[in-house]
Amino acid sequence: MADMQHFDLIVVGGGLAGASLVLALRDSRLKIALIENHPPRQPDGWDARIYAISPTNVAFLEALGVWKHLDSSRLTPIRRMQVSGDAGGRLEFSAFDTGVPELGWILESSLMACEFWESAKRQSNLTLFSPATPAALEFRDDAAVLRLTDGVELSSRLLVGADGRDSWVRETAGLTASNTPYGERGVVANFTTARPPRETAYQWFRDDGVLAWLPLPENRISIVWSASDDLADELCALPAEALCQRVAAAGQNTLGALELLTPAAAFPLRLMRVPQTVAPRLALVGDAAHGIHPLSGHGINLGFQDARQLAALLSAAPPWQDIGELRLLQRYQRARREETMLMQGTTDALRRLFKQGGVLRPLRNLGLDLTNHLPFIKNALTRYALGAF
Repeated sequence: MADMQHFDLIVVGGGLAGASLVLALRDSRLKIALIENHPPRQPDGWDARIYAISPTNVAFLEALGVWKHLDSSRLTPIRRMQVSGDAGGRLEFSAFDTGVPELGWILESSLMACEFWESAKRQSNLTLFSPATPAALEFRDDAAVLRLTDGVELSSRLLVGADGRDSWVRETAGLTASNTPYGERGVVANFTTARPPRETAYQWFRDDGVLAWLPLPENRISIVWSASDDLADELCALPAEALCQRVAAAGQNTLGALELLTPAAAFPLRLMRVPQTVAPRLALVGDAAHGIHPLSGHGINLGFQDARQLAALLSAAPPWQDIGELRLLQRYQRARREETMLMQGTTDALRRLFKQGGVLRPLRNLGLDLTNHLPFIKNALTRYALGAF
C-alpha cells in the first residue's frame, strides 16, 4: 500500500457546495484534497436541474471568479414573481419595487458544476481524486484518516462531508439525520412557450401540490411540480403532448401553449434535519447538512452560504490554530443554524398550510392578498428572499 498522503483539509463531494468551498479557499495556506466519484458533465440541450440563485450568492460566485465565465446566453434574471393561491389569492414581487436590479437568477445546475470543476482543476493548493470513492473513515485525536476503494490513504486535520442528502460521511461518522418524508416528489421538466416569460417566475399553490414555472432564456421555462407520489407517477407517464396540456392548464395557460424540451423526471421530497453538523475533525455542508422543500428555491443558496461561512472561518484561522478542533467548528454550526432552521420551518409551514382544505382555504388566500397590499411586510419578505438580512 502506498504511503499515506497528508492534507490540511479533505472535502468529500465535488458538487456545488463542496466545489464552492474548495474554490473559496484557493488563496488560503491550506493544502486541500477533493474526492469526487462522478465529475460533472454538460448534458445535450437544456438541463432539467435548474436553480434560482439569490443575489447574495451571485456575489459569492463573483468573488470565486466563476460567475463571469458562465455562458450568459443560458442565464435568466428574475425581475418579477407572481405567487397565486388556490382560490384567487395573489402576491406579487418586483425587483423595481424592491430597489434591486433583479430578485435572483435562473441557471442550470450543470452549467455551474462544470465551471466549478474547470476552476478547481487549475487550483494550485488542491489535489483532485476523481473518479474516487471513499471506503473507510477513521477519526483520530490528531487527524481524520480516509481510505479510498483503490487503497489510497489520506489524512487531514479536518474532513468536510459535502456528499449530498444520503451522505456516506455523515452516516459513517455517526451524525444522525431526522427525515420526514412528504409523500411527494418534485416533477421537473423544461418547455418552450408560445409567449415569452419576460423574466417572471410563477408559483401556484394548488390542491394537488405546488407548481413553479421558472423563466429560461427566450421562450422557455423550467417547471418544478411538487406532487403526491401518485400524481408524480401520472405526470411522468403522460405522452409529451398530454403533459404539455396538463402543465399549461395547471398554470392557467399563462404563457400559452407549451412544447416539451426535456422529459419529465421526479425526485422524492423530504424534510431533513441534522441536529449536529460538526464533530471533532468533521463538518457538513450543503445537502449533507440539511434538506428543505423546494417551494422556497433556497436549497442550493443555503449550501453556498455554508461554504462561504466555513471558508471564511478556516481562512481567518491563525497558523497555530487546529482547524479540526470542535470549538472552532462549533462557530460555523452556530453561524448557519438560524438561517437553516428558519428556512426549514417556513417552507414546511407553508406546505402544511396549503395542504389543508376547508375553512383555511379562504383565510390563506386572504393572507396572500393582504400581504400584497402591505408594502412593509412584502418588502421584508422580498429582502429575506434576496439574502439581504
